[in-house]
Amino acid sequence: MYSDESGDTGVANSPVRYFILTGMVFHEMRWNDLLESLINFRKELRDSKGLKLREEIHAEKFINRPGPLKRIPRNDRLDILKKCLDWAANEPDLNIITVRVDKVRVDKERVISDVFEKAWAVFIQRFENTLSNHNFRGPSNPDDKGFIISDNTDGKKLTALIRKMRRYNPIPNWGAMFEGGYRDIPLRNIVEDPFFKDSAHSFFHQIVDVVSYSARQIYETNNYMRKKGGRNFYKRLLPVLVTQASRSNEYGIVEI
Repeated sequence: MYSDESGDTGVANSPVRYFILTGMVFHEMRWNDLLESLINFRKELRDSKGLKLREEIHAEKFINRPGPLKRIPRNDRLDILKKCLDWAANEPDLNIITVRVDKVRVDKERVISDVFEKAWAVFIQRFENTLSNHNFRGPSNPDDKGFIISDNTDGKKLTALIRKMRRYNPIPNWGAMFEGGYRDIPLRNIVEDPFFKDSAHSFFHQIVDVVSYSARQIYETNNYMRKKGGRNFYKRLLPVLVTQASRSNEYGIVEI
């Protein structure tokens, strides 16, 4: 799973209300094919939009602070984001999962002391559960395992969290079979410590960045994206969304 974040985890004086975590999941048997497809897609963007292969697609900066990419008209930069989403939607072996944290609710209810840890714990658990239930599209083995490749984040904290969840992982009880409380169900399907990679050197992470940014637009749309229908961009991904991750959201987004 390639993962990326949008927004920040700060509660006090943060300029954004929401923190978004998104993962793009596919079977290792499809890695070479997907990389080849993505390289060809980037070549098409180079030829049609003038975006060089070595130039990073970072969605938030792409729209409002493009720097040297200002040479590409803003409408074309927006079209590149749409094309990134459409590339993902048209790859049948891809899977998208997203977790959203409302930091205002968190602050008011005082239910979460650490936004980063809570968001990642829920995100990791959804990855674990979906692996266990064989709900990811693409090739499948009876005992598939998962590996997390994250964009730059708080690596020490994330590594410590995953190690802890392998030893102690209290899950709330739900349903008529249980009467509240928790069960300890340590992680069994996620291997190794997470691996961290700079998105500037990862085409896959750049796609996930666009997906995460488009998820945030559902809840926190900037003026330009609102005018351009950005609130609906995430809907383009419907063919590859893991809707089983949340029954209460039409896109499967897990909302905290």
